[in-house]
Amino acid sequence: MRISQVRRRKFIALLGGAGVAWPLAARGQQSGMPVVGYLEAGLPEALPHRLAAFRKGLSETGYVEGQNVAIEYRWAQDQYDRLPELAADLVRRRVAVIATPGSAQGSLAAQAATTTIPIVFSTGVDPVKVGLVASLNRPGGNVTGVSSMTGELGTKQLGLLQELLSGATRFAVLANPNNETTEAVIENLRTAALAIGVQIDVFYAGTNRDIDTVFASLAQKRVDALLVSPDPLFANRRVQLVTLATHHRVPAINFSREFAETGGLMSYGTSQTDMYRQVGIYVGRILKGERPADLPILRAIKFELVINLQTAKPLGLTIPPSVLAIADDVIE
Repeated sequence: MRISQVRRRKFIALLGGAGVAWPLAARGQQSGMPVVGYLEAGLPEALPHRLAAFRKGLSETGYVEGQNVAIEYRWAQDQYDRLPELAADLVRRRVAVIATPGSAQGSLAAQAATTTIPIVFSTGVDPVKVGLVASLNRPGGNVTGVSSMTGELGTKQLGLLQELLSGATRFAVLANPNNETTEAVIENLRTAALAIGVQIDVFYAGTNRDIDTVFASLAQKRVDALLVSPDPLFANRRVQLVTLATHHRVPAINFSREFAETGGLMSYGTSQTDMYRQVGIYVGRILKGERPADLPILRAIKFELVINLQTAKPLGLTIPPSVLAIADDVIE
């Protein structure tokens, strides 16, 4: 009995990494139903509302999972080195389109795996600079998608921290060294910091344990505030980040509203649900016959500043009226 239970747990774990929807996708292939590959760097349970937004986008083009489209899910579980093999597996299964929302890492892995299967991404970095497309207006090749240029939002995020903490000059930046796009983001932040006259210290964390170590270091360095750079790992570990920031009394700004809703002080960035919905729409349009080379890169147009006043109080902070006035949401 014990052996069978162990085998069962291993089997379930294997499905979690490879995608639990493969029986449905197999039936879709047999019946002529198109199959979409869905590749994520994170965890399936971490941000379910984003997946719901992707499905909503698909439905807006007439495709409903289980009715006239099947989806093969692949989750890297925050292990970025798994992305190339997961992408290659989707290619072997001959899916009609590969959706890679949420990270440039997954998109680059899919691009390396196929030059023929259409790929639709969403990312915060410049897709031209990292080599995903030839240009924003004419992507060319088999790749298109949505870009928020989140890496360029550092100027705004640092400015908000400076306005919140009058006189603050030293900020920490949390970045993931395992993300190929991290250095481009850091470069933008250094430029932004120089422009507004503040200093940034970069701390790297690629695992949950690394995050704990960074916050211990922040206390010793006595930084004024923390900026969390855009990364799927940090989105998935937002509860840990918010808990540590509160415990160590470190004011922090994050890149998506989920942080503020979880208890973080402040977030500023693009609406991720809107981006995932746009990815679903583009996937549906390609299923209907449009070519990714003819679909220009969409620029995110919805940005959100969310402030959590409940978190400001234990930190001893008073949010300036000028910041409250431009907030899209204030959690009281």
